[in-house]
Amino acid sequence: VQLQASGGGLVQAGGSLRLSCAATVRGRSYSGWGMGWFRQAPGKEREFVAAISWVDDKTYYADSVKGRFTISRDNAKIAMYLQMNSLKPEDTAVYFCAADNGMGKPDYTTRSHYNYWGQGTQVTVSS
Repeated sequence: VQLQASGGGLVQAGGSLRLSCAATVRGRSYSGWGMGWFRQAPGKEREFVAAISWVDDKTYYADSVKGRFTISRDNAKIAMYLQMNSLKPEDTAVYFCAADNGMGKPDYTTRSHYNYWGQGTQVTVSS
């Protein structure tokens, strides 16, 4: 699986951005459990942001983004999106999309669950 994240940029606090993650897979469909978004700010650990199950469409969010961010997917395009509203300066980070290989049991909120990572897209929120 190859992942390409896009949609980052510079926005003022209170603004919105929509991130996209396009997946290239072998065959016609994605066979993993789900996909997720993580972010990493300078000097900090990479942290979970949101995830979506490809099995039952359930979504998962970090407490810090609940009510502001919405994750969605397009099964036909094998793509994932993150709509980010009411952005805050503390949302500034490089955002990474991630996918798994469908093995084991899903644990969408942990980094170790994911086997494939995109290159990251920078999101900068100015105050």
